[in-house]
Amino acid sequence: MTDAPETTTSRIPERPTLDGLEEKWMQVWAEQGTYAFDREKALTLPREQVFAIDTPPPTASGSLHVGHVFSYTHTDCMARYKRMQGLEVFYPIGWDDNGLPTERRVQNYYGVRGDASLPYEEGFTPPFEEGVDAKGKAIKAADQRPISRKNFIELCDVLTVKDEVTFESLFRRLGFSLDWNITYRTIDERSRAVAQQAFLRNLARGEAYQSEAPGLWDVTFQTAVAQAELEARDYPGAYHRVAFHRAGGEPVHIETTRPELIPSVVALIAHPDDERYQPLFGTTVTSPLFGVEVPVLAHRAAEMDKGAGIAMCCTFGDLTDVMWWRELQLPIRSLITRNGRLQAETPEWIAGGPGEVLYAESLATKTTFSAREAVVAALRESGDLDGEPQKTQRKANFYEKGDKPLEIVTSRQWYIRNGGRDDALRGKLVGMGDEVDFHPAFMRSRYKNWVEGLNGDWLISRQRFFGVPFPVWYPVTAEGETDHEHPIVAPESALPVDPQIDVPEGYDESQRGVPGGFVADPDIMDTWATSSLTPQIAAGWPVREGEGLGSDEALFASIFPYDMRPQAHDIIRTWLFATVTRSYFEHGVAPWRHAAISGWILDPDRKKMSKSKGNAETPEDVVKANGADAVRYWAASGRLGTDAAYDTGQMKVGRRLAIKVLNASKFALGFGDVDGDLRAAVTHPLDLSMLAALADVVDKATQGFESWDYTRSLEATETFFWTFCDDYLELVKDRAYGGQGEEAAASARAALRLALETLLRLLAPFIPYATEEVWSWFGEGSVHRQPWPTRAELPAGGDAALLPSVGAALAGVRKVKSEAKVGMRAEVRTMTLVAPAASVAHVQAAEADLRASGRISELAYAEGEAVEVRDAELVPVEKPVEKPVEKG
Repeated sequence: MTDAPETTTSRIPERPTLDGLEEKWMQVWAEQGTYAFDREKALTLPREQVFAIDTPPPTASGSLHVGHVFSYTHTDCMARYKRMQGLEVFYPIGWDDNGLPTERRVQNYYGVRGDASLPYEEGFTPPFEEGVDAKGKAIKAADQRPISRKNFIELCDVLTVKDEVTFESLFRRLGFSLDWNITYRTIDERSRAVAQQAFLRNLARGEAYQSEAPGLWDVTFQTAVAQAELEARDYPGAYHRVAFHRAGGEPVHIETTRPELIPSVVALIAHPDDERYQPLFGTTVTSPLFGVEVPVLAHRAAEMDKGAGIAMCCTFGDLTDVMWWRELQLPIRSLITRNGRLQAETPEWIAGGPGEVLYAESLATKTTFSAREAVVAALRESGDLDGEPQKTQRKANFYEKGDKPLEIVTSRQWYIRNGGRDDALRGKLVGMGDEVDFHPAFMRSRYKNWVEGLNGDWLISRQRFFGVPFPVWYPVTAEGETDHEHPIVAPESALPVDPQIDVPEGYDESQRGVPGGFVADPDIMDTWATSSLTPQIAAGWPVREGEGLGSDEALFASIFPYDMRPQAHDIIRTWLFATVTRSYFEHGVAPWRHAAISGWILDPDRKKMSKSKGNAETPEDVVKANGADAVRYWAASGRLGTDAAYDTGQMKVGRRLAIKVLNASKFALGFGDVDGDLRAAVTHPLDLSMLAALADVVDKATQGFESWDYTRSLEATETFFWTFCDDYLELVKDRAYGGQGEEAAASARAALRLALETLLRLLAPFIPYATEEVWSWFGEGSVHRQPWPTRAELPAGGDAALLPSVGAALAGVRKVKSEAKVGMRAEVRTMTLVAPAASVAHVQAAEADLRASGRISELAYAEGEAVEVRDAELVPVEKPVEKPVEKG
């Protein structure tokens, strides 16, 4: 006995379900390499036949949130479309696992903190796991155990790998068609080499430099902060009206929210047109309490209508102070140190003056809060405080991940030029943005406005542990001083290096930190300094002179610049601009042709969802509850550049769509195999009409993708699909079963198959699991490797307006049955269809289908403005009488 040959109907499950589809097809796609990039093929293709995506590497620090699902789904829909268009799609995935977010997670998870002064501990076991102690209580910051830099980095590496396994599992479940053979971590060996090589080349060309200058500093995280990482937030404060003194004249009153900075004042500044202070310009005053003489100067940034109209310039209270210091060439009298406290030693400009004792006893080593209280108390006692402080809300700069206002601290940092201090470079980088097509187009203005509003270069050094170290050492003079003016750089052939461990050429380890020897640069690169190089990292930009570490000069030359950078709009100022800057310096071109910019996901209060705000939904439970196709449907319903609400109701709609695809397909395929020329077999006017309408949908869906409006593609396809199910399937059912003869049945069956093959491919980018499942019932290979449908595949000659007319007539029949409260299987003994003449002609062409679907015996027509059923005589279907169950 032999097995019967497999047919279409034998492959259709008795009860199709979404349950288990994700596990089934995830495994198949992985085993068959369905989405694998064919490098060898790509190298032989014209460039326009390859589509390269600069995939955002998500931050590997705990968990993803639904915002990731939203934006990554948009990208995946485009990747799937391009693949079905016959392009070879380069779609890598990386994990952004270096930087402060990872360090914070490690601190909270293991109960540790890095301390560069401690020695390495072999076989170290962290004191806690998962952020709790042995009794299940949350770890407090005060309980964190200090450990060595190397031990801390090892824990960062362990935890990020653990998190990335979870992330990969979720991304696979969501059906993202990434090539999991092309992966990277922004802390892995190749990424470190790429980042260090790019930096060394920036340095050699003068695009990177080191400077000791005032910079924004987060006292909590003990690190410098770049302009792009700032958030302006309201912060409670108070205005203090304080008197400065001038010889033989009335005091000059200023109003300040930061009286603790009076000991660092370097000038009083007013607007040059302010007549109140014009007589004072060029004179000097002395500061209260400390008696330090400072000039009164003019600058157009002074605000005449703010406070007293004259301000004290301190080094440094805010970014305006920095501007005044730089442009008016003022001295530096810096007091606030990296830990947020005033320096311990009495400054030379205060020593020997009236404020020496006050500083030494009440201000030295104090926090800014405590120092403020001490200064205000002293001002009251001296009589220099005019009235009491007036409470206010002031705007203060915060690090986007911090919870305390930033200070401005003078320190030595690394910078990359970005046009903030160079108009010519600024213009060129604005021009780079013009080379990129932004989707939506108005997002280009956000890029341009950011670049044109920069007021300083890009600070790229951070005083942290888990990141890419600068490949730099410094000589130590015979006197034991570090010579920052003559840095020792690593050769490109040796990258990546860790200067804290590795030794520069010409030295040995015994010379580390001693006179005549060397010291390592202690800092790491900002995480954006690495992730700004994702195109180079993923595509094989050669490092180590092209030898090893993933170097692939041929591939990089073939696909760079990329085609697409997808990302959210809030990081245009950071990731997008930084990537453009690095690409301009290294390659002279924009790094991609298109930038697809997603909006935010908003919570019910219309606030951005984010992990830092604590209002983000984690997608794992959402996917488990609704299914990947349903979640993808919700995400694809939101347009690029538009914020979207987190909406589980929309996910339920998506789940209903996926289920309907299964069930409608089961019906459409239930007539067995369809052979021969399907286009030629379609002869019935209703079938031709349906396929003509579908051809229009193919055009709309294609145009939607080509114009980067994925949502329009989904809307057009979904709208047609429901019409197909609600009207066409009902109308054609009797004929497909043979109720009107074999030729009519063959037309229906061929049309059903053509429509199904087309609809599955149109829906495949959005709901990949349901469409793949149905395709497996009758098709060969994967639906995701099939060609994108075209109008030419469908028969021509149909009247697309016919199906809507017949559908409207069927809706009228349903309406009269519903109003009469009889079932849809009730017979219509007689009725009159009122409709415009054109609609009557359409219905007459498919009258047999309408009669069979509506169970209509006699049908008359009358002309009218709207489609309406009149004079319907209904015969209800009698329900069988159930016999009473005998009771024993």
